[in-house]
Amino acid sequence: MNTPICDFVKKYAGSNAVRLHMPGHKGECFVGAEPYDITEIEGADVLYSADGIIAQSLDNAKSLFGTKKTLYSTEGSSLCIRAMIRLALERHSDAGKPWILAARNAHKTFLSACALLDVEAEWIYPQNDQSILSCRVTAEDVESEISSRAQKPIAVYVTSPDYLGNVLDVEKIARACHKFGVILIVDNAHGAYLNFLPQSRHPIALGADMCCDSAHKTLPVLTGGAYLHISKTAPDHLSDGAEQAMALFASTSPSYLILQSLDRANAYIENGYREKLALTSRRLQELRQVLCKRGFCVLGDEPLKLAIAPKTYGYTGKELASHLFEQNIVCEFSDEDFCVMMFTPNITAEQSDAVEKALLSVERRVELHQAPPSLAVAKKALSIREAMLSPSEEIDVNESFGRILASPSVSCPPAVPVLVCGEVIDESAIKCFKYYGIEKCRVVK
Repeated sequence: MNTPICDFVKKYAGSNAVRLHMPGHKGECFVGAEPYDITEIEGADVLYSADGIIAQSLDNAKSLFGTKKTLYSTEGSSLCIRAMIRLALERHSDAGKPWILAARNAHKTFLSACALLDVEAEWIYPQNDQSILSCRVTAEDVESEISSRAQKPIAVYVTSPDYLGNVLDVEKIARACHKFGVILIVDNAHGAYLNFLPQSRHPIALGADMCCDSAHKTLPVLTGGAYLHISKTAPDHLSDGAEQAMALFASTSPSYLILQSLDRANAYIENGYREKLALTSRRLQELRQVLCKRGFCVLGDEPLKLAIAPKTYGYTGKELASHLFEQNIVCEFSDEDFCVMMFTPNITAEQSDAVEKALLSVERRVELHQAPPSLAVAKKALSIREAMLSPSEEIDVNESFGRILASPSVSCPPAVPVLVCGEVIDESAIKCFKYYGIEKCRVVK
């Protein structure tokens, strides 16, 4: 598979041209990548009006993912999420305010998109998940929620895989949505690779209308590289308006370093990636089995993620991550309850063996029984937009009872809010804030 963006930039970098254009480094090396860092010069194409090398590269990506349209983002899945909500809003014609039925573990970018576009969210709360990071929505949940309301949502929005490696039954959820003529949007930020398993588990292959993939999370792509995918069976207006929706929120100076990385990934995927992925998935599954036999509680069914709930083994997630860090193994995420590791084919067999050895060297201790506090269904006082755009102030969470949350009080990772903007802070929310180490929150004045 050709790499038109990479080829163009490489040729330009070798031309010794006098660069009387942005960026200001003019190709001189400061950190090393500058000769390949260009802007939208003649021949370089324009990201969301592409008809040259970027268009050719996008055609390559589209063929790999089997989509009606695939677009690149150099600003991560966050840009794609905002664009997807904008596209869902396009055909809203009901008299009432547009709303989206969403799983409660949505990324905080979903909230900012709703605020910017004046869309409300109605939540599906987790039934059996103790953590705010998971919300294992079923097709029955979706069908029940849609059928019980007079006004249909403009979309259903779910996260799959979630941060703990739980993968939803997207195929059944898609059928439930389409039964009511509602589109399905999937935040697939952690699952770009799912299309290249022996049997695709990618949301687009399973019936989702739109999804975002953070290419940089699981593919060899620079941080910020992502995809917006639109299904071949999705309504035409979604693909027709995709570039405009992305451009509405995107920078007019996309990173050509990231574009080259996305372009190069196409060739990487086509040339032996599927075999490497299958091998890595098998290796990680074997590691899971070894750990389970040893007594570790291993979560989820995402093929490239190892999520451990180590309290049954006598450790908090942070303690387990610290043990690994001492052996030069750096985890993706840890908190009181979980330790999360992300694998790809770029992790060697020797490195996987080192992880296994390090985990098996952990001495089992008395089980820890402290569970995360339960979060009650919150009372909504303001819309997401009203709360997020209102004058606000930062206060200590101990003084926040009865106040209205103005901004998501959570860092990234995992970027899943404890409470949603516009909701009233109650005792259960305060307990959750404290449990997750959140000492300050921003509330409406």
